[in-house]
Amino acid sequence: MATKHASHRRYGKKTQKKVERVMHEYKEGKLKAGSGHHPKAKSRAQAIAIGLSEARAEGDEVPPNPHRSKSRSSRSKSKSHS
Repeated sequence: MATKHASHRRYGKKTQKKVERVMHEYKEGKLKAGSGHHPKAKSRAQAIAIGLSEARAEGDEVPPNPHRSKSRSSRSKSKSHS
């Protein structure tokens, strides 16, 4: 029988509402994913990422983005030691 791990991601209520709103916009074809030649979101994953990103920007309870690498300043420090 599987048990829940303590490291399970938790999102706040405001974050869940924001992702829900973004998904609704995506389903209606109104979600903007940038301002280039094709500004509409292409996939569900992209829509969810946009919602989480907006929630992070507002300071809601969202785990850090696992795909983001170190900041530029810490990268430049590590290069200067080499």
